[in-house]
Amino acid sequence: MSAAVDAVSAAKLAEILEEYLALHPAAALLEDGRVLFDMRLARYSVTESHGRCLLQLWSEERNLIRTVVEIQPRSQCLRVMTRRMGSAKPQALELVPNSDRRTPTARDSARRNFQRLLERVLTRAFIGSKVDGLRSAMDLEHSFGPAYIRGRLLRGTAAEAIIGVSETESSATIDAILTLGILWLDHCRQKSDARRHFGSLKVIVPRGSEQTTAERMAWLNHAAADFQLFTLDERNEELALVDFRDRGNQVVRLVHAFSPAAALARCQSGIDTILNLLPANAKSRIEIRPRSAAEVGLTLHGLEFARVRHGADAHSFAHQQQITFGAGANETPLTDETADLCRELCARLFASRHRDGVHKDPLFRIQPERWLESEFRAGLGDLLPSLRSDHIYSQVPAFSSGDRGMLDLLTLDRAGRLVVIELKADEDMHLPLQALDYWIRVRALNADTQPTAGSDRPISAFQREGYFTEAEVSPVPPRLLLAAPALRIHPANLPLLRYLSPQVDWELIALSEDWRRELHIVFRKHPA
Repeated sequence: MSAAVDAVSAAKLAEILEEYLALHPAAALLEDGRVLFDMRLARYSVTESHGRCLLQLWSEERNLIRTVVEIQPRSQCLRVMTRRMGSAKPQALELVPNSDRRTPTARDSARRNFQRLLERVLTRAFIGSKVDGLRSAMDLEHSFGPAYIRGRLLRGTAAEAIIGVSETESSATIDAILTLGILWLDHCRQKSDARRHFGSLKVIVPRGSEQTTAERMAWLNHAAADFQLFTLDERNEELALVDFRDRGNQVVRLVHAFSPAAALARCQSGIDTILNLLPANAKSRIEIRPRSAAEVGLTLHGLEFARVRHGADAHSFAHQQQITFGAGANETPLTDETADLCRELCARLFASRHRDGVHKDPLFRIQPERWLESEFRAGLGDLLPSLRSDHIYSQVPAFSSGDRGMLDLLTLDRAGRLVVIELKADEDMHLPLQALDYWIRVRALNADTQPTAGSDRPISAFQREGYFTEAEVSPVPPRLLLAAPALRIHPANLPLLRYLSPQVDWELIALSEDWRRELHIVFRKHPA
């Protein structure tokens, strides 16, 4: 086979990998059935060099470099035949849509076993009540999935909704249980006859996995129902009640604010290098977004396609700039050898990612929420004049109990009150409680006040860490805005929001469907 054909083949292999990873942002890379990389946490680079397709992945735990020699598409998966450096024998890797590697048979068996276990535990723990109708069957009409066992506890005319999840499920599935629990309670209330009242919801999670659910449950409307949280030790079949009411005031750590102007100045030469590789008409379409004190990203409609990092040289005390390019989690170092590849990628990106682009094109479809965020942020002053577009922070990291959360947008209203904005471009029934997580963190940070040096006036953690330095921040708890295209608001979102505590001042904003062309508000919903 000629070198030219090899180069074409290598480029095609790279294109297949990039397209799969763009369409499956939660993908996992497996070797011998073991998860090597969760692509939600890893970075990768796919390059064609001297007729070879090179795949490089790295995370906090490991890194990997392989030559890709063949790709075999399978049902929702890719079997990637690779060769290690110095090895002649190919080795198989597998790209799968997510990291759950149980077979359907094993997964269904585990869920049936857990349902039987849960029935035994409930029967022993709630003597005098009847465990009724435990099930895990899929019910798409009401958004109930098979991972959760749901049922009822009956005692005379009183009834309680029950939902539980096994320790064999993923942490994301366990943390999402309260969303399904509230919907199950609401469903039971709607379907019950007038003689029976569902006054409470019992939520059962594995022991040691209750933190997220407890924090969320503390901020529900407890006048609407008696919410109870239990942990289950599946080995000993022991149920324990959790006191979640002291979880509402959590300890949150905020990353210190940096100077965007200083970051731009440090990275300017690298930024200029990237700009010189772009198509002539492209420079006016991009955003240059400082990510930290030593990193700047270049984005097109929210999609980061290049980044410049300023740091110390590994071999001297001098500072240097590392420039990488690639869409999404894809990163390739910019060198003389890869400059042409960078030009080609940028040309493809700018030809695909624009308001009139083809919806099936991966570069058009990738990261729609970042695209929506860029449009929302740019048009905030016109969309919501009551908010201050001159004080707005994007993707703010806030840590709680070791968990790192990223606030979509954080700003102030005209009265100085903090406003948390959570955006979704597609249907997501978990939006209300995910947004509640961020509201809880912002509320805790704003309530964490300390006096400043030389003054008795206390200031919040935001101002101590360098946010909103030229504004007066109100001590009033924050507002919560949730926004999505009108036809992409999940039917469950509004019922879920109505179960939040009255202390959570929320508003649901429906945006125009054709928001890439013209962004405006279609309607608004709020508790009143």
